[in-house]
Amino acid sequence: MRTKQQINLNSKMSLTLVKIITTISILCPIVSVAQDNTTQQIYLSGKGYDDAVEWQFFCSEGQNSGEWKTIPVPYNWETAGFGEYTYGRWYKKKGERPSDENGHYKRTFDVPSSWEGKNIRIVFEGVMTDTKVLVNDQQAGEIHQGGFYRFSYDITPLVKYGAENVLDVFVEKQSADHSVNRAERYADWWLFGGIYRPVYLEVKPAEHIEIAKLYPQADGKLNADIYYTKLTGNRTIKLSLKGQDGTTFADKEFNADKNSTKTSLSTQWDNIKAWNPEEPNLYYLTISLEKKGKASHTIKERIGFRTIEVRAHDGVYCNGKKIVLKGVNRHSFWPKSGRCTSPVISLKDVQLIKDMNMNAVRSHYPPDTHFLDLCDSLGLFIMDELAGWQNCYRTSIGSKLVKEMIYRDMNHPSVILWSNGNEGGWNTDIDPMFDELDIQKRDVIHPWADFDDIDAHHYPQYSTGLHRFYNGEKIFMPTEFLHSLYDEGAGAGLEDFWNQWSQSPLFAGGFIWAFNDGGVVRTDLNDSIDSDSFRAPDGIVGPYRQKEGSFYTIKEIWSPIQIEMPLLTKYFNGEFYVSNQYIYSNLDKCSLSYKIKTIPLANSQNNDQTIAEGDITLPSIEPGEKKRLKMTLPKNFLDGDLLCISAKDAYGRELFTWSYPLRSTKDYLTRKGYYNDKSKAKASYKISGNEVSLSANDIKAVFDGSTGMIKNISTKEGDFPLKNGPIPVGMKAIADNYKVRQEEDTAVMTVWYKGAIDSIRWEMHPDGKLKMAMLSLNKSTNDGGFDGGFVASQIELWGLTFDFDEKEATDITWFGKGPYRVWKNRQKGATLGLWQKEYNNTITGESFSNLQYPEFKGYHADMYWAKIGTKSNIPLSIATENSGVFLRLFTPEQPHNRQKGSNPHFPKGDISFLYEITPIHAFKPTSQMGPHSAPTSIRIKPGDDGISMIIWFDLAAKK
Repeated sequence: MRTKQQINLNSKMSLTLVKIITTISILCPIVSVAQDNTTQQIYLSGKGYDDAVEWQFFCSEGQNSGEWKTIPVPYNWETAGFGEYTYGRWYKKKGERPSDENGHYKRTFDVPSSWEGKNIRIVFEGVMTDTKVLVNDQQAGEIHQGGFYRFSYDITPLVKYGAENVLDVFVEKQSADHSVNRAERYADWWLFGGIYRPVYLEVKPAEHIEIAKLYPQADGKLNADIYYTKLTGNRTIKLSLKGQDGTTFADKEFNADKNSTKTSLSTQWDNIKAWNPEEPNLYYLTISLEKKGKASHTIKERIGFRTIEVRAHDGVYCNGKKIVLKGVNRHSFWPKSGRCTSPVISLKDVQLIKDMNMNAVRSHYPPDTHFLDLCDSLGLFIMDELAGWQNCYRTSIGSKLVKEMIYRDMNHPSVILWSNGNEGGWNTDIDPMFDELDIQKRDVIHPWADFDDIDAHHYPQYSTGLHRFYNGEKIFMPTEFLHSLYDEGAGAGLEDFWNQWSQSPLFAGGFIWAFNDGGVVRTDLNDSIDSDSFRAPDGIVGPYRQKEGSFYTIKEIWSPIQIEMPLLTKYFNGEFYVSNQYIYSNLDKCSLSYKIKTIPLANSQNNDQTIAEGDITLPSIEPGEKKRLKMTLPKNFLDGDLLCISAKDAYGRELFTWSYPLRSTKDYLTRKGYYNDKSKAKASYKISGNEVSLSANDIKAVFDGSTGMIKNISTKEGDFPLKNGPIPVGMKAIADNYKVRQEEDTAVMTVWYKGAIDSIRWEMHPDGKLKMAMLSLNKSTNDGGFDGGFVASQIELWGLTFDFDEKEATDITWFGKGPYRVWKNRQKGATLGLWQKEYNNTITGESFSNLQYPEFKGYHADMYWAKIGTKSNIPLSIATENSGVFLRLFTPEQPHNRQKGSNPHFPKGDISFLYEITPIHAFKPTSQMGPHSAPTSIRIKPGDDGISMIIWFDLAAKK
């Protein structure tokens, strides 16, 4: 087992290497061959969008067309300012056609005389889409069709040694083959053209290894098919294995079959540490083709030993352990460069995916090799897919492309499943080829279909049945679920779905749609970001990987460490439960720590403070186990307001930080001295007709007694923007009568109602605090009652609301759950604490020119207090004596292109105090999304105390 220090060092080294390789200049791509027996890669392009190399370029139509210019390579030509943009659902728009320009790339390169006698290939990692390659005016091979695949040509007979060579690449954006267009360009993604992945020369000895198909298994066994050029005599194949930590193993030698171009072999090493995403142990395998003990050609592969099995009517297994895929669908995409990414972007994405406690990724086409490399080294399962979005390649072309995909990606330990097309985009004639080409015989998925041993049903509802989830016989693994359009989906409903599905022994996990918004920088629209209306903002993160609220919801729900904490009172003895939801890892490799924090009142200038902290010993807890822990409570435990517990994995990465209140809202306010009124003044009231004024400390609240609503609140600095409330939400209540009186130094107005509210009592205290105490029905009624009581069902919103001039709001500081807004079905991920954010009008999935997170407007859970800043410098300070109050902060502006019927419902007014809020949804109506998305019912019987809500308004607090 590697130590934490070794693992962290390796992670740092990986990051350093990625940074190094992306900053190396490639202005001089031709270098001398250092070793005659190795494969040399000489880049003619950059390795990503951030180190692209300029080539000559001619575009036939659209932007910058009709003349020779320069273009960065790799890049998609639209994002480099050429051609025309098209989104792949163009055929849904009447009269639309896809852009079909072509491009001509040109550059020169030198070939040294020392390369004579060697084999030279030119390799293209990805070009969209039909590609014809000429070297020195001679065509290198047949035109390649298919935009997501590596292809190459042997150009040995075409090059000039010791001289300059001319490379011409002709690229057609639309393929001449209709099935390629149907598979790749009638799709729900942006369509691009050009050389968008690296181009390089591959130089090998004349006698060389062509390819090595490897199957390293969890027990240290290795099966391999080694392909090589025709041999001229006896040769041996030597295998040398070395661990990333420097551990060496005995070499293995085998006789090469000189009468064939392939040797199949099998061997085994002892003391191998298997690869899995929690402990991604990797090894370097050197394969040498030797003649009389001297290597004529040597290649090196980085491998991981692991065994994948799909057990029918059971599950998916890796190294004998049943796995549950906590996955996401990801596109290779960057706003400024289209499908062209870089190692740095891949690293960022892998880290973000792992930070959400995910362990799997599905791509609609083979991703960049540097992304797969990082999935190998940092630990993610991969479902690798032959493209085909609802339409498939014809067999002759699909057969070539599946070979290109498998031969490129087959030795990555992260790749555990193949996928043939998507949502009907599979060609069943190609299915047998996966087994024929893949030595590991990985299973093949048909996404959204019930195929072979796996049901990959897309977007199932919470209660999916009819011989599928409940009573089906197939392994259940939805390859797309919980669509993340705008702020919908992803985290919303995930808790219910996951708890429900996890009950089935046939559940193998699933993949949320999707990782990032597909917003592209339009060079033809002043560099604005375009997501083609509602079609592309599908991400849990924004175009530049800005974290949306669902990011943290997923992080908490999918944390492999889960905590069950009781209600914390003075009787808490430090005991709570911890469960291990890892697949492989014992929790004794992880760590728990705690902090006890105090949170100041709204009017204090202090920040939260940590008054105690320490570690919580994690015992041995195996995957699937739950144990009771007991933390040692510090002596000042009950002096705090919050208990925060952080979990970290074996690598020191935070899994999640939970926070728990140490006292109720009322107890908190009492202990903080909120009710201590040191004013020597006396509140007063005044009645003029139906107008009632309650005044104290230069604060005056004016009410309309006939409606019970606030007409105006003023201070000596001016009027305050809160008015026209309280208005009942989710219930009917009409003011019936009122009474005003003096109670010692407090001025009181009580309003009684007909309907669901019994009364609202207003108290103006001498220090200027205004208290509102609402009491719902606590008496027998005959208006829809049951057993002499009151019943209401199908309640989506419930509470009180006020008007507030949104133009006046500048910021909010609050003690409650945050910092992101919540929905009824997306409350996990928000944590209790002291938060602050500035006013913004971010529309998630649309405000790409100015995305500010967290969004300012929306529902905020478990408010203790909040202070809303205003432009007039008269803040509204609010506190509640009730636990579980949602603060509604204005109404989020809806995406202008939101599909009809998916708008979440908000109450009237601007500032609301609610016990019930609305859920949010995307593809599925809330009725299909589980109990947290369902409406609430309320029943009050005679003798019940009723439902109370107490809110304090402090207008004397200065900003």
